[in-house]
Amino acid sequence: MYDYDLERYLNVRSAYGASISPEGTLAFLMDTTGVGQVWTLSEPGGWPDQRTFYDEPVSFVDYSPTREELVFGMDEGGNERAQLYRLDDDGRVTELTAMPDAKHRWGGWRPDGEAFAFASNRRDEAVFDVYVQDRDATGDDAELVYEGDGWFTVSGWSPDGQHLAISEAHSSFDQDVYVLDVESGDLTHLTPHEGSVRYTSVSWGPEGGALYLVTDEGRDTLALARLSLEGDLETVRDDEQWNIDGVAIDQDTGRLAYSRNVEGYNEITVGEFDGPTTVEAFPSPDLPGGLAGGVAWGPEAEEFAVSVTGRTVNTNVFVVDAERGESERWTDASTAGIPQETFVEPEVVRFESFDGREIPALFSLPPAAENDGSTPVIVDIHGGPESQRRPSFAGLTQYFLSRGYAVLEPNVRGSTGYGKAYTHLDDVEKRMDSVKDIRAGVGWLHDHPAVDPDRIVAMGGSYGGFMVLASLTEYPDLWAAGVDVVGIANFVTFLQNTGEWRRELREAEYGSLAEDREFLESVSPINKVERITAPLFVLHGANDPRVPVGEAEQIADEVADHGVPVEKLIFDDEGHGISKRENRIEAYTRVVEFLDEHV
Repeated sequence: MYDYDLERYLNVRSAYGASISPEGTLAFLMDTTGVGQVWTLSEPGGWPDQRTFYDEPVSFVDYSPTREELVFGMDEGGNERAQLYRLDDDGRVTELTAMPDAKHRWGGWRPDGEAFAFASNRRDEAVFDVYVQDRDATGDDAELVYEGDGWFTVSGWSPDGQHLAISEAHSSFDQDVYVLDVESGDLTHLTPHEGSVRYTSVSWGPEGGALYLVTDEGRDTLALARLSLEGDLETVRDDEQWNIDGVAIDQDTGRLAYSRNVEGYNEITVGEFDGPTTVEAFPSPDLPGGLAGGVAWGPEAEEFAVSVTGRTVNTNVFVVDAERGESERWTDASTAGIPQETFVEPEVVRFESFDGREIPALFSLPPAAENDGSTPVIVDIHGGPESQRRPSFAGLTQYFLSRGYAVLEPNVRGSTGYGKAYTHLDDVEKRMDSVKDIRAGVGWLHDHPAVDPDRIVAMGGSYGGFMVLASLTEYPDLWAAGVDVVGIANFVTFLQNTGEWRRELREAEYGSLAEDREFLESVSPINKVERITAPLFVLHGANDPRVPVGEAEQIADEVADHGVPVEKLIFDDEGHGISKRENRIEAYTRVVEFLDEHV
């Protein structure tokens, strides 16, 4: 074991979310101050300039295509009502939206840099409209160019600046794609379909003649495809076993980068189009860590910036020479003095569940573990459920490993990354099958010679918090403790109180209040709370718009009423998750003390 305290691990820095200016300046987000702020660099390994100085985390940064100015987004206290701001080269910040009760979702700069697009629910909280705004306009000066009736996002401008690609989400696994003529307001639907089909990562192709995206239309995994402006779909790259996660295209040169998700790690392919559906591949980028994303092309697409991470590699921004694949780390987000060689890489494992299905997981053993049945385990369950636990860097995970805990991170049925069929195995009435997968994972742990079967902890956030509570109620004898972070305790009150813009999408996954209320009540942990016997820690943000704080308050109160040890910690300046470093240090210090006492 290593003698670094929790605060040191939570002080490991991250640099991510890059954008490159017309003159080659790199902008990125870095959490040196405790929350992500905008920084810039003019050369690799140089001394970065901090450009924003807020107490709230900045959510994204995007340079103008024609000026040394950028737009960034930021909400207040985790409420997810993001506002847009312009940062000029001289450091002046202009608030562009100034409508704090509305969400604003960035849609990109027009190619001439004179305007930008975004989607917002400022007219009706439950739906998103599309707006275009001049770069120097503020407040309510944006032009409403399309009045929506659902969950719309802007995927980008056509090269001529006359059209917008628009995506509409019906659920996490069902989208549609449209092209909007900005001047006339005419909307062309390119993807009419039946059933659930994903169309994501939409990008305009070279010269604006078509869109490129990833889709699972007619197949189980996501493929890279070309979508003509007449709605014809042609496959560009596919893989029968693994998803192609996304694509980033430089419109001027036709260069592109796309990634393939293999067991949670990704493989990036870089190349250029030599035909509408044919790609000449360049040498693969030489990047560490096994995970890279957020491609941002530089001038002339000679290079691109990308955020690189791995379970033993904290997140930094690398710049890759597109043709040669050679990369150079530009940022220097530190490991807080912890030697990188002390970090533990997980093993990809599989365990058999109740129906014979193999469930993938990441499993990490602490360095000092021996096969003597003495190692405690944290079963760390991801949220979503339309997500996947991937081997990115996590300081808290590395801390637990340094303290002698093993960590199992299951990708139960319903997770993404393993094909369409797998993602639908937990829909509505199959919800508790995913909890059975957790039980099977614990059974696998019981058979492991290093594991102490009496010291197993369930921990998870958001939907993973529901999975923790459901595991404690369905299989109370398996657990030494539970840690519920911004979790769902009652599906009925969750759906009643979640943000109006989210309710329809969430009902598509969990079931509707109108049609499935009885079922939702039957699977809600709050209605089986008397079965919880393991000590419980409940952590939440008061401003959470996704899973309202009432979920934490009701489960903590009910468990305490049954005489089970409970600790509850709610932060007034957080939302759906604990984002500020000082709050994370306080929260997880309390969690560690709780586990030291009970596990």
